[in-house]
Amino acid sequence: MTFLVDSHCHLASLTFEQTAKEKEKGRPHHGPNSVPEVLARARACGVTHMLSVACTIDDYQHMMKLIAPYDGIFNACGIHPLNLEEALNWQEDDLKACLTDSKCVALGETGLDYFYASDSREAQLDSFARQIDLACEVKKPLIIHARSAHHDTVELMRSHNARDCGGVMHCFCDEVEMARECLDMGFFISFSGITTFRAADNVREVLQYVPLDRMLVETDCPYLAPVPVRGIENEPAFVRYTLEYVADFKKIPPKEMAEITSRNFAECFHVTLVEPSNENIPDKDISVYKLEPIFNKGWPS
Repeated sequence: MTFLVDSHCHLASLTFEQTAKEKEKGRPHHGPNSVPEVLARARACGVTHMLSVACTIDDYQHMMKLIAPYDGIFNACGIHPLNLEEALNWQEDDLKACLTDSKCVALGETGLDYFYASDSREAQLDSFARQIDLACEVKKPLIIHARSAHHDTVELMRSHNARDCGGVMHCFCDEVEMARECLDMGFFISFSGITTFRAADNVREVLQYVPLDRMLVETDCPYLAPVPVRGIENEPAFVRYTLEYVADFKKIPPKEMAEITSRNFAECFHVTLVEPSNENIPDKDISVYKLEPIFNKGWPS
């Protein structure tokens, strides 16, 4: 069986009901209505596994209630730089308790974001440094978010020995130089739907640079839906679009790219991928609304 992994999604943030935009336009809700439907739609498109990421400890506890009954979902927990206001006084012991779960494969997402929150720079630096140290202590790889913070991100990774735990630069949207520095520290680079955006030439330059054995693909859902579904809520099934774009860009068959990125995921997060159970997942016809172009298109068979 060929695996395809959505290496970063936020299942607890999906909208399982009619959105405001759908109401405004008089359209029914065309996306999934529940986590089981998310998984059914994803698997019909060949997406066998996913990593669901929490951005605070409270978010993690809520997420775990949603995903616990289902197979094929790994999880991660960290304190996101844009969630520091609500989690300003987070404690290492509380975060460490989340990381002990057998399916919790990484600490994150964590990192720095000066694009949206430059005014909290000092608090971000402190939180990120503490989380790198904790990841090294518990021997969990890091999931790092970096936006408009190239030099501080790399400096903290180096000074706090992030190389010792490794991990991934998620939803990479910086320049080749930063990718090179992170690759030199043993990190993987993950590509999201941004890669397909018309204005994302810098990301495609990075895609050209990063070797096949160091790349992952992700949705970051419910955000950043790829072309040709840009503008609607993202979901794990849509990682198939990003994968096919990346495969075409790298001039290899999509199935081979799925196998490569799945191997990379297993290496990055120290897991073994096995065929997931379909228990608790509906046998649902998902060949509707925005999934037709990738529904059973030659692969998966």
